Amino acid sequence: MAWTFEGAIAHTQELLSQPRPADALADAVGELLADSNGARGFWVAFLTDDGAIADQEHAHLAEVLAQAPLPALELLVKNLAMSTAMVLTHRRQGHEDLARSSERVARRSRFWLKPLQERTLALTQALALSARTGNGDYAEFLSKWGYDQEQRQAIANCFDDLGNVL
Repeated sequence: MAWTFEGAIAHTQELLSQPRPADALADAVGELLADSNGARGFWVAFLTDDGAIADQEHAHLAEVLAQAPLPALELLVKNLAMSTAMVLTHRRQGHEDLARSSERVARRSRFWLKPLQERTLALTQALALSARTGNGDYAEFLSKWGYDQEQRQAIANCFDDLGNVL
């Protein structure tokens, strides 16, 4: 199925708002992750949801993520980087509530990336390298969002606990 970004967010919010069997949730997530817009919408809604589902282990969901297309996992890697940088942005602007929300997204992103380390190692290493050097595969991504040196350092460091120290 081809998703719109907005449609994927709404569908994910609906999935998270109603109790359902774990395998049914995992199947629905698998459909979302198979599509670029679906994956983007899923991660936005899943990682920012006010409920605790993204903070808990789910064997069926972990299996789906382990088989997800690499572009869907790259979005999770980027979510960790972006939320890490946004913590600094929000704190600088005096928005502690938004900083805490970004910290939660970063924590959740890291939680779901840990079991995917083997599959995402090249991505996390490349992003950390670009953040440290300003060059490489993710230099354009980092420039696009205008991250300063402190944010880039925080991004590089956020991958260290995933075994990606360069």
